[in-house]
Amino acid sequence: MIAHEQLVRDYEAGIGVPASGTVPAADPGSCLAAALPVWALAAGSVAAVTAAANRIRDAHHLNPVLHRLDPVRITAAFCSERLLRVGGAPAKIFADLSGFFPTFDGWVRTHANYPHHRARLLASLGLPDDAPVDLAVAQMAMSRARDIEEHAAAHGAIAVQVRSEQEWADSPQGQAAASGPLVAIDTRIDRGELGLPIGASPLQPLRGVRVLDLTRVIAGPVATRTLALLGAEVLRIDPPHLPEIPWQYHDTCQGKRSTLLDLHRHMPLVNELLAAADVLITGYRPGVLENAGLTAARRPGLVHGRISAWGESGPWGRRRGFDSIVQAAAGISVVEGAPAVPGTLPAQALDHASGYLLAAGVIDALVARAHDGIGRDVRVALARTASWLLTAPDRTPRHPQAAPPSPMAAVTHGNVTTAAPVLAEYPDYAWPAPRYGADQPMWPLHTR
Repeated sequence: MIAHEQLVRDYEAGIGVPASGTVPAADPGSCLAAALPVWALAAGSVAAVTAAANRIRDAHHLNPVLHRLDPVRITAAFCSERLLRVGGAPAKIFADLSGFFPTFDGWVRTHANYPHHRARLLASLGLPDDAPVDLAVAQMAMSRARDIEEHAAAHGAIAVQVRSEQEWADSPQGQAAASGPLVAIDTRIDRGELGLPIGASPLQPLRGVRVLDLTRVIAGPVATRTLALLGAEVLRIDPPHLPEIPWQYHDTCQGKRSTLLDLHRHMPLVNELLAAADVLITGYRPGVLENAGLTAARRPGLVHGRISAWGESGPWGRRRGFDSIVQAAAGISVVEGAPAVPGTLPAQALDHASGYLLAAGVIDALVARAHDGIGRDVRVALARTASWLLTAPDRTPRHPQAAPPSPMAAVTHGNVTTAAPVLAEYPDYAWPAPRYGADQPMWPLHTR
């Protein structure tokens, strides 16, 4: 495993007021105002992307771009769901069984936005699929938080006990999450093709790079959306029997193409697509895709970017999780609220920051592959990002209420309004999110 020291230095350079004045100072009263230094997390992760983009420009012998990291753009991108409008209507971010619920001895946080996660949560509570919300809430109120957490994990549902940061730090899963670098890069043994695809330009240094995207929700799609912004050809695959939540798709699929494939029935086609790809981005738990028959993921020269909730080792390495769930388990909800009434960060900051960090790591892996032909695994975890945030200096316990993101940092296409790209040099994405599943499962000829 390689701790990507250069990337971490880039990340840290984005915090505060770096040299050359390329990153303006942010107002602590912005829409990322919080007790924890969320602005530092946001600026640092975006700074890592811009520095990595210049490294691949250098590999192409292109002039670097002096990126101007704009706090308005960055905060809007991190709070993108608050800017999103479809037909003038805001997005409903959480379902009725997603949120904080009191228990017999504390609080739990649940995530049941997807119908199958809702059904599993109800099953873990001993209730039928059609149980009313009030009954589920009453069942949780009569149960111990730790029991709810364990029963949920056993049923493949998503619910965690709200912990203090000390409780998380003392737990085996918290200690595992805090270990290792923010972005881990494993090198492989087999060599693949040397060099980079031709046709790159300063604003599209990833032109010709093919990315197969097997992620959904926020972190993974933010990473692939960033790669698409920088010129990569991104093909997103979704399962036809588990539709994506519409607002998440509209908010994170700009500049990509979208197709529907059943991984169990169409794995030979998925392997064929992957055999012609440069990058694979996944958000599945360890072993899931391999058990389904994905064989091309180990081919020489492939860069495999992997996003997880808890990391791939430790006692929670195979558990499901989302940003809000990690916040609750890791102690962030208590820091941003109180033990009696937990709170949240002003944005899904763990998701967005982890997405940008993953994109930066993938870009650097492509640069390294151009020199040695070796593929790499690039790994980030929401819980590792949370550990950085919890140990970062400069907390602000007394802070103003988070302001709304600026509508000046939004773009509109048809009846959909979304946040503009996080990088100020790009006025918009190449195209808005296409119709869900509208594209054929094939690579366009123009990418080679």
